[in-house]
Amino acid sequence: MLGLKMATDPRWVNVVTKNLQEILTDHAFCEQKAASNAISVIVQYPMYPDLVKAMTEICQEEMTHFHMVHELILAKGLTLGFERKDPYVNDLSEYLRRNKTNSSPQGQFVNKMLFAAMVEARSCERFKILSEELPEEDLRLFYRTLMESEARHYTTFLGFARKYGKGVDVDQCWNDFLEFEAELMEKYGKSETIHG
Repeated sequence: MLGLKMATDPRWVNVVTKNLQEILTDHAFCEQKAASNAISVIVQYPMYPDLVKAMTEICQEEMTHFHMVHELILAKGLTLGFERKDPYVNDLSEYLRRNKTNSSPQGQFVNKMLFAAMVEARSCERFKILSEELPEEDLRLFYRTLMESEARHYTTFLGFARKYGKGVDVDQCWNDFLEFEAELMEKYGKSETIHG
């Protein structure tokens, strides 16, 4: 369903289980950044009422997820650390900045939607792995629930790219982006972060 062209290295979950505090802290801040991104979309594109409504809902849901992850951190006797950098997200952004084919306003909108869709798709894939492979049942169930939300968000962003990306070949842009992301994933899957 997600269309990702490179699966996460299965050894990634072994790295994650060795440092639960690190993955949970990184996850919490991923949720916060996703909420911030939704707010940014509202600020940039207030002329689309259905988009504003959807982004408001996503923002609220992402902050609820942040709260849930923080509560889980506390329940496990851990502490929320400081925000981590996300090189994966930076690499995706850099690719889209270099993509001159989408320099029109519609193209920039499409890029913003595809960026969010890709992050949600990869997060969804990672949450699926965690929901199947983590040794603790409570964590498996927790990530199963969040995986379903990420899948909904992914389809929401892609849907808006197709709806408002007039004059842009959204499917071709998405396929090219998927190809880039597959190559990019060859260097990730080695750290205890959601996208690392």
